[in-house]
Amino acid sequence: MAVRRDSAVGEQAPTEAKKVKKATKVEAAARPAPAEEPGAKAVRKATSKKTAAAKKAAAPKKAAAPKKAAPSKKATVAPGNVAPGNVAPGNVAPGNVASGSADAPATETPGGKAKARTKKPPKAESRTALVRRARRINRELAEVYPYAHPELDFESPFQLIVATVLSAQTTDLRVNQTTPALFAKYPTPEDLAAANPEEVEEILRPCGFFRAKTRSVMGLSKALVEDFGGEVPGRLEDLVKLPGVGRKTAFVVLGNAFGRPGITVDTHFQRLVRRWKWTEETDPDKIEAAVGALFPKSEWTMLSHHVIFHGRRICHARKPACGACPIAPLCPAYGEGETDPEKAKKLLKYEKGGFPGQRLKPPQAYLDAGGIPAPPLGAG
Repeated sequence: MAVRRDSAVGEQAPTEAKKVKKATKVEAAARPAPAEEPGAKAVRKATSKKTAAAKKAAAPKKAAAPKKAAPSKKATVAPGNVAPGNVAPGNVAPGNVASGSADAPATETPGGKAKARTKKPPKAESRTALVRRARRINRELAEVYPYAHPELDFESPFQLIVATVLSAQTTDLRVNQTTPALFAKYPTPEDLAAANPEEVEEILRPCGFFRAKTRSVMGLSKALVEDFGGEVPGRLEDLVKLPGVGRKTAFVVLGNAFGRPGITVDTHFQRLVRRWKWTEETDPDKIEAAVGALFPKSEWTMLSHHVIFHGRRICHARKPACGACPIAPLCPAYGEGETDPEKAKKLLKYEKGGFPGQRLKPPQAYLDAGGIPAPPLGAG
């Protein structure tokens, strides 16, 4: 029996302990919570926010989900216009385009847009290629116009400088019809300087602007008498000081009366060298410098004659005869005028009444084997 009593007591002891612990918890829960100091609640909230922010920053960022690619637009390409390898397989829907389309072939870009392939512009002509082409043109023109010369009739430097001044705003043919009477009556600078202006005007009337031209040639003659002893000077700096004489007139005189090279930049010369892309300049002095740099100085005078002859006979201002031009393969402006050979022949200019001057060699009968006549004469 004693053993059983001890055993019962041992079983009851843990039960009493549990009851005491439970009563203590109930009592503690019933007690009022201690009062917080002022501001403790706000501090606690701030601390919790900082902790949350730190956890968020420390957390690894999730990779953005890849966007779905938009369905590609299928390029519309005409059959036969796409070179192998230009378009990815499956990008061109069969039957979308009618055959014979002249559009440029398209290539499919990663974004799905069709990009047209454009032709690259031609490369600019190198300086070496320009010099070679310009000199070849001059050689061709020398074969076409072996008789090229100044188309004003003269027998002395004085007659040449007067005729050149009179040729402004008129043709060389008209000047050649007028100057014989003028030089017959006033053969020297002294005679023309002392002439009656009204009589000179009457002789020069057919040349147009006869009053202004009378003042120019009489003032020119007077300056030659007073400053140069009645002789035409052979230097450029002296010639340009004379009334009515510019660089163009001076180079005509120097090249043809004194044998000193010079480039004559008249309206024909300016037009042709720009058509041939020798220069883009429009100022005569700059044209002279640009073209002169392409040729040896010894060729300047004859170059001027070749270009002016060609401009008066074939390469006209308004309607050049491209189909009858011997240098058409070398001309960047081919096609600006008539390209049909038969129609172009009708545009070649001739003069009536024979060759101007008596120093001409017989002209070539044809420009080429095709039988295009070389017009030896031409209105200015």
